[in-house]
Amino acid sequence: MEVNPLNIFFVKSDSKGDRLLFRYPYTTENKDESKQKKYGRHNPYAINSTEDLLQNPQSQTSNICKGQLSGFTDEMLSTLFAVKAELCNRKFELKVNDVRFVGHPTLLPYRTNKDDTATMILINIVFALQASASHSVVKCYYDLSKRLGKALRHEEKRCSYLTEEMKIMLAAHDEVSVLDSEMNGDNDDDDDNLRHSVSSATYSSENGADSSPKSAFHLILQRSSLARSMKSVFEELSSTGIVQVRINKWVLLSFCLPHKAHQIHNRGLIIEPETIDKCLQKLRPYHGILLMVNPNELLASIPLDSSSALLRLIKLYSPLKSLQTLAIEADLTLKQVSQLTGHLVYWAKATVIYPLCESNVYVVAPGANVHINSPLVEEFAKEFPGLCLLQ
Repeated sequence: MEVNPLNIFFVKSDSKGDRLLFRYPYTTENKDESKQKKYGRHNPYAINSTEDLLQNPQSQTSNICKGQLSGFTDEMLSTLFAVKAELCNRKFELKVNDVRFVGHPTLLPYRTNKDDTATMILINIVFALQASASHSVVKCYYDLSKRLGKALRHEEKRCSYLTEEMKIMLAAHDEVSVLDSEMNGDNDDDDDNLRHSVSSATYSSENGADSSPKSAFHLILQRSSLARSMKSVFEELSSTGIVQVRINKWVLLSFCLPHKAHQIHNRGLIIEPETIDKCLQKLRPYHGILLMVNPNELLASIPLDSSSALLRLIKLYSPLKSLQTLAIEADLTLKQVSQLTGHLVYWAKATVIYPLCESNVYVVAPGANVHINSPLVEEFAKEFPGLCLLQ
């Protein structure tokens, strides 16, 4: 089962219509093909082939090509994702062939001009997944889309962040559209030529020597902080499954996709959130925890406004101590310690064990990489000077 996202989309719909403002990753293949069809060679002696109307055309059964989403134009996607107001603030899920789109359409007020008049706008941050994704994976991506919508709602209310970012994106789309039309000889006026020189200079300065417009999304990624945040979300989901993004350098968005996060320590093993919940229900005071990361690194990664109880628990942590002992030393209730332990396990930062003691017998995991040239040998020597892992 594949848990990585195929694409992330950002769509808006208001009184001016709907539009796909940003997507990542983006490709220029479809754009180049359409250009070739439109501006390709026109041979007056060529014989136009006609379709056999009696034969049904072969329908497309897959929209995934080499791990990339294909077969959808930007206009088609914006039409699919710009839902009616009645469907806002609830789960959006759409399956097309082997692709499943998941999002949370959000309806919010935003300022249209300098006189602070507000109107309603629909935004939808949609993730494209493989249709075979499990229900729990889809639920996690829906939760992330909902959180992103809430963060944008907060920043729009605080400082009109969404309004400014949308202006940047729309300006980039218009600029590339003008460059496209001018480079194909659609406009020959002096005013257009002047505008072409200005636009080309702007684009060339941001894209190097190649002055041909690659994609509006490429330009948006350079200019928009929201687009860069969405790119970070996509890349962190694909790499570790743990997202730590600060929207507009203000709102911290923390998210964990446990199906992906636990693969860092157990490659190929997909753990469902329901499995973690069942495990935590059997947690007892005599159990202990084993951190999967360095405690100092874990403390450094925790936000400043995090729970002080969690910080005390990590500072007093030891694999030799039971949960009951940790609760007494950290001045916490056993219920608090169990909840914090569940949080660490969910985020793949810890696992539940029996506290280590000399009377227990331990064996090396069958799949452990302990050959002579293993990097674990060097790490073991650094952690325990004077000892060797292979002895």
